[in-house]
Amino acid sequence: MKAQVLSLDGSVLREIELPRVFEEEYRPDLIKKAVIALQSTRRQPHGTYPYAGILSSAHSWGSGRGVAQVPRIKGGSRAAKVPQAKGGREAHPPVVEKVLVRRINKKEKQKAFWSALAATVSEEIVRARGHVFSAKVPIILEDRFEDLKKTSEVIPVLAAAGVLGDIEKAKVSRKVRAGRGKMRGRRYKQKKSLLIVTGKKPLAAAGNLAGVDVATVDQLNCELLAPGTLPGRLTVWTESAIARLGGEQ
Repeated sequence: MKAQVLSLDGSVLREIELPRVFEEEYRPDLIKKAVIALQSTRRQPHGTYPYAGILSSAHSWGSGRGVAQVPRIKGGSRAAKVPQAKGGREAHPPVVEKVLVRRINKKEKQKAFWSALAATVSEEIVRARGHVFSAKVPIILEDRFEDLKKTSEVIPVLAAAGVLGDIEKAKVSRKVRAGRGKMRGRRYKQKKSLLIVTGKKPLAAAGNLAGVDVATVDQLNCELLAPGTLPGRLTVWTESAIARLGGEQ
């Protein structure tokens, strides 16, 4: 499989041969499994106080009084301790011993990663994910792109490459989250747009664009390539990134 390398002004410089990893079989089931396994490692164990709801003087009156034999507070008749009582214990509370991390085999994880990479060069899969672009995938830029220092220098290059529309789409998608999360450091929700992959170091100049993630080849994982378990992320590569990727398989 061959692809074109673009200059910073969008013109075609040359054609290169893509690594064999981009010909991997498309396996959305494995990709989803790998993303969920990765996300599960960030879950924090939590549980309740073991004696919550049962630190009470309540005890049952026993039989013979014509009332339910539930524990009742001394000096009164209000039920306590049991789950159906106000202020009683929770029936099945969360426990810190619960296993939260999902496991995935090494070979499954590796195949899922290759499959997620291959999905980024399929125009049908990328468009099905909702990305907006006018270029032909894969989008590969010359290595001078990695040397840009300012966001104002990056934007014209992405516009020339035909992917700026996807960033604009992500920018207008930002909205206030519904629910308690807005009070807990995650007030806003925003769609994902580009993934910019470089060879040497992440392109910091593009890091504050709406929905954009930046990474090197060594930092790639299934979650970056398939956010929300949906494969086919619109990805911009540099030529050196493609060259380094050739040794992955």
